[in-house]
Amino acid sequence: MPQITKSIELFEKAKKFIPGGVNSPVRAFKSVGGTPIYMAKGSGAYMTDVDGNTYLDYVGSWGPFILGSMHPRITAALEYTLKNIGTSFGTPIEMEIEIAELLCKIVPSLEMVRMVNSGTEATMSAVRLARGYTGRDKIIKFEGCYHGHGDSFLIKAGSGALTLGAPDSPGVTKGTAMDTLNATYNDIESVKLLVQENKGQVAAIIIEPVAGNTGVIPAQPGFLAALRELCTAEGIVLIFDEVMCGFRVALGGAQSLYGVTPDLTTMGKIIGGGLPVGAFGGKREIMERVAPLGDVYQAGTLSGNPLALTAGLETLKILIDENPYPELERKAKIIEAGFSDNLKKLGLNYVQNRVGSMSCLFFTGTPVVNYSTAITANVKKHGKYFHSLLDQGIYTAPSQFEAMFISAVHTDEDLEKTIKANYNALVASEK
Repeated sequence: MPQITKSIELFEKAKKFIPGGVNSPVRAFKSVGGTPIYMAKGSGAYMTDVDGNTYLDYVGSWGPFILGSMHPRITAALEYTLKNIGTSFGTPIEMEIEIAELLCKIVPSLEMVRMVNSGTEATMSAVRLARGYTGRDKIIKFEGCYHGHGDSFLIKAGSGALTLGAPDSPGVTKGTAMDTLNATYNDIESVKLLVQENKGQVAAIIIEPVAGNTGVIPAQPGFLAALRELCTAEGIVLIFDEVMCGFRVALGGAQSLYGVTPDLTTMGKIIGGGLPVGAFGGKREIMERVAPLGDVYQAGTLSGNPLALTAGLETLKILIDENPYPELERKAKIIEAGFSDNLKKLGLNYVQNRVGSMSCLFFTGTPVVNYSTAITANVKKHGKYFHSLLDQGIYTAPSQFEAMFISAVHTDEDLEKTIKANYNALVASEK
């Protein structure tokens, strides 16, 4: 077990000044127990904590580090921007046009795009735009899908809310809750029923085409296409939340992988290369309603920040230049097969879900296709599993309901080490 004396000291100090000692709930280790680890440095596929312990990183800043931490091209680009351009202007800059044009070229649904500062900003703005465009108030989301901490989304949300066992947050008004309808992921009939019961009132359906905040749950064949057909027929704006899966499961996002084009798309994480960023975009006729061109207001002092745009642009250019996706798929298959072999050797029937370099091992024998099946997972066993991996120098998400991310810089030796650690951790989880 690694010594984490400094992490313990820092956490005790942090709790005096920061709610729960953390700036995002899932970091608190509440569902797995123990003290959160304070990191001092990241490099490639590894992180080093304040006590000098080194870990293989499968969180990757919760998704952005598809190329690993401190990629030399991205670091060099950031250094150039910092020294030669600046950190912020509050005016338009040429780089904004460059990344907007590139995003519209890569992502099938994008004809226009607006940069923001976080995934939550992107989803909040997209829903407001859909309401303004349609003149309707209600939205449909899916149980367990997490779209950031906007009021409209904290109704049976996933991720941190699910991890903490508090899927509905105080502070969300009854009116907002009434305008948020929850459907069952991968169940088109549940969506059709809500649309029928609220005929002409639904502005948008928002969905993670690969759910990554209830573990990893892929959309089943035909489900997204059926949503597209329903939205077209009913005049509903279809929003794909690709903050997590965008540029992760494919260069053009899940929409290019599944061949279904939404009306609006929200993005984040990878398009900032590890810096705070978000974006929303889609059909020109809808995006033209955004201020100052249209009447739906959205603004951000630091939107289009030069540093964030630099990291995002360089990341996207590397993804285009080097096309790491076949290699990511190969590595992800090695992990998946290794974990499967370990489960068979130990006589365990736990479920693995994977799409590209996103995966999740669920501590349940029930196929995980939606929220209700995801929560059959044994979180206590997962907690033991997590800490055993941590003791072996493997850092995964401190929650059963988060994704494991493989990066382009994980080596085959790293993967073999992880598979061996997985076996030991599975044994530990059963004790």
